[in-house]
Amino acid sequence: MDLLTGDDFTDLFRTFEHTAFRLETRAAYGIPEEDEPFQRFLRGEEPPSDWLRPWLDLITEQTRQGKRVERVRLIDEPPSDYLRFEVWSTPLNLQAGEDIRYLPRRRALELQLPKYDYWLFDSRRLAMMHFDHAGRFQGAEIVEDPRTVVQHAYWRDTAWHYATPYQAFVES
Repeated sequence: MDLLTGDDFTDLFRTFEHTAFRLETRAAYGIPEEDEPFQRFLRGEEPPSDWLRPWLDLITEQTRQGKRVERVRLIDEPPSDYLRFEVWSTPLNLQAGEDIRYLPRRRALELQLPKYDYWLFDSRRLAMMHFDHAGRFQGAEIVEDPRTVVQHAYWRDTAWHYATPYQAFVES
């Protein structure tokens, strides 16, 4: 199986036409650029936001064109340190135009959502994300089989329906 990585993967975010949706299922991700900000967060220090700048710039460019970028993050109760870090950094994503919502993992299991991460672009191109044992992104498997894509669109719609918007989540 060929996996899309690097600029080829990033191009998915430059070339989608209308919508990009992500289901995030992991309790932690091994993203090297996040190591220092995450450690600072754990120490109670204010993490810098420059580590996220390339992503934020890319998403801002897309959302200014009227495209939608949405995520549902599965969250443990209580959340892991990494998930608390993600919640802390979410306002940066929101400022770039993303819409991020939260769904308790137990509810996702009840809804029979998949236990793996994926991006769905324009309801027709699926990028199933692969990670190593340490949570480092290895690449995305591109799937365009209509039955598989429709199933993931159903899961997207279900997750979105039951997930809580960021502001309501942090206020609860």
